[in-house]
Amino acid sequence: MSSAEISALITLIEDPDETIFNQVRSEIVARGEIIIPQLERYWEFNQFGNLFQERIENLIHSIQYNSISDQLTEWVADEQNDLLEGAILINKYQYPSFDEEEVRRQVNAIRQDIWLELNDNLTALEQVNVINHILFTVHGFEGNKTNYVAPQNSYMADVLKTKKGNPLSLAILYQVLANSLEIPIYGVNLPNHFVLAYMDENRLGMSQEGGDNGILFYINPFSGGAIMHKMEIDDFLMHLELPQEVKYYRPCKNVDILQRMVNNLVYAYQQQGKNDKAEELKSMQHLLNGGKEKK
Repeated sequence: MSSAEISALITLIEDPDETIFNQVRSEIVARGEIIIPQLERYWEFNQFGNLFQERIENLIHSIQYNSISDQLTEWVADEQNDLLEGAILINKYQYPSFDEEEVRRQVNAIRQDIWLELNDNLTALEQVNVINHILFTVHGFEGNKTNYVAPQNSYMADVLKTKKGNPLSLAILYQVLANSLEIPIYGVNLPNHFVLAYMDENRLGMSQEGGDNGILFYINPFSGGAIMHKMEIDDFLMHLELPQEVKYYRPCKNVDILQRMVNNLVYAYQQQGKNDKAEELKSMQHLLNGGKEKK
């Protein structure tokens, strides 16, 4: 379809006949993100009225949402499931045009600062002390305890900008940094909280069911990287009156981490009364569970 034909199609967006509009909508959405610049130009420079502008905005959102859904489906199918890439995809839901490379640049800058302080002779605890110092003291990241459930705490671009996050987003940043430096730190999906585990990869799978399974200690990024041990996980679960199930002690998959991030966002938007956003994010949960979202 030529540019002139697309322009003619766009001018039909304001048609009051819902049947015609729905046909136009389907054709425009099917074009994908390539058509967005043209839609934006019409929104900005043409004086068609409020209905036209509202429909343009909704069309752009639908196209962007479909694109993110497709990328999430590919991310789930990828055996690597790169955690930073997953967090960037969720960020794109709220900020479709944000600068992805700037997020990577900021993460790499923190990584470089940590790398400069590391050496091969450090113990696991000393490595964590280095990460804690650089991340929480030098760069000033901290848990957002005054606005805990705000959606911004889950979007990586916001976390990097404000240096505040929830337990999950700070743990994601921590794990991404550690793994990029080949430090075996992975997320642990506790109920009502999220922590990290430092693994002795030489002992993985050697302990009995219910044992430490190679975990040296736990890390709580929401509390400045405080060190925790199994007994504290035991006490935490006891306080919640929950059984000491193995899944609460051992690292989870990156897909599980992204599912939890989306779940946090669903709750945050429900608290704000933004149910449309909550429902869209529930569809993303379905994708992360291996389902297919209807377009």
